Amino acid sequence: MLRLPPLSLYIHVPWCVKKCPYCDFNSHVANQEGIPETQYLAALIADLHQEISKVQGRPLASIFIGGGTPSLLSPRAYKQLLSTLQQEMAFAEDIEITLEANPGTYEHGRFQGYLEAGINRLSLGVQSFQDEKLKGLGRIHSADEAICAITSLAESGFANINIDLMHGLPGQSPEDALYDLQTAIDFQPTHISWYQLTIEPNTVFYSKTPLLPPDDTLWSIQEAGQSRLAMHGYTQYEISAYSRPGRQARHNVNYWQFGDYLGIGAGAHGKWTCKETGKVYRNWKTRIPSDYLSPDKPFRAGQRTLAEDELPLEFMMNALRLHEGVPAGFYSDYTGLSLRSVSSAWETAIAKGLMVDSPNRLAPTPRGRLFLNDLLAIFT
Repeated sequence: MLRLPPLSLYIHVPWCVKKCPYCDFNSHVANQEGIPETQYLAALIADLHQEISKVQGRPLASIFIGGGTPSLLSPRAYKQLLSTLQQEMAFAEDIEITLEANPGTYEHGRFQGYLEAGINRLSLGVQSFQDEKLKGLGRIHSADEAICAITSLAESGFANINIDLMHGLPGQSPEDALYDLQTAIDFQPTHISWYQLTIEPNTVFYSKTPLLPPDDTLWSIQEAGQSRLAMHGYTQYEISAYSRPGRQARHNVNYWQFGDYLGIGAGAHGKWTCKETGKVYRNWKTRIPSDYLSPDKPFRAGQRTLAEDELPLEFMMNALRLHEGVPAGFYSDYTGLSLRSVSSAWETAIAKGLMVDSPNRLAPTPRGRLFLNDLLAIFT
């Protein structure tokens, strides 16, 4: 029998100072007049009101504010927004509230303001601690600015910090990658997101692709980096996520466990389950900020129902990213389908050595993690 999964909220802030050449997210360069903060805040709240029926009595387990560069908005704006959200829906007692920030928009005292506004986790988009690599990525900050921002974060009282790093950068050697990783580790953040640069469609790098390291170098970087992180007490719990014990990103874990999430803001996506019908839906908001802010245009750009035959792959695409997978019962709980609907594929994956042979858990083996696309193809 289907039961409602936990609920999270994603808030998208679409503006940035400069569009990075590798970025395929919905981000738009802010104009010289700045961001229409008050207008956008009002739109977010109005957007929320149209989504509120999807809460269905659940408390919010987490909130993630992404972008773009959400740290372009002031602490005052977030204090007002979070206060309004708490009036509209219940917060879990231990709710995780994450804000993405760019070291290039760092201002002294601003982090303290975010903490006082109610944000309790901060994710800093560093990407590299080497100026040459940052320039190649089109980042607006320097290595020194990244270090100053991390130091200021700790001094402001944030106890839950993620550092975003990329590897496989143009011209990067294993030594370069390990330098970046060790520099991040030395700050002892609770979480490190360490992921390989990929070339995505509709980006500058896609049309003007830089020369990336060869595959054997990429493999050397991956192996050495994973070993270094483990040596310093960071457990890999997802493809590119490493954390101290008990410090996994709850918001992202909810995604991967096929939880529900509401999405508000220009270009935000949501996934929700209807208690009455048992149907699972995905919806998305209009991407262009001016359209999102226009009173004559709807926030929602589209919505679709996931067909029953889509649910197995949709579920597995998320759950099998997690190294420990998920309890097998989550499949029937959150899709409304019997485990028998995937028993044949599950048995095939076990026979190929791609999934753990356990009746109580849907989890990839180390080989399954390495050949995840092959594993997922079994469930198509």
